[in-house]
Amino acid sequence: MLQTEYPFTLPKGFQDAEGNLHREGTMRLATAADEISSLRDPRVRENPGYLPVVLLSRVIVRLGSLDALSPDLVEGLFTADFQYLSDLYEAINRVEPAEVSCTCPHCGEVFRQPVNFI
Repeated sequence: MLQTEYPFTLPKGFQDAEGNLHREGTMRLATAADEISSLRDPRVRENPGYLPVVLLSRVIVRLGSLDALSPDLVEGLFTADFQYLSDLYEAINRVEPAEVSCTCPHCGEVFRQPVNFI
């Protein structure tokens, strides 16, 4: 079964206006719609560096007792937490390189070889 949601624990945590610290959360896999909608966001069009903020606000499905994160909330994260979430996003959405099993015609050794599509 395909895993689509990934739990995480922030290194620092987000402290809300009431003083509650939110560290445990869940991030889901990104969809094409997440990427496309984020690119259409006026803040991203004005400043492409804002793209990770919008993307993270779309794919984090829970942070502590918070069920929805706005881009403003993501902006308020500590740098260590923002970097942690960005790295997690990249890790779970990365396309693994395709490989094929090969056998050396000279010695018979079996090995994995990356496939280049270009």
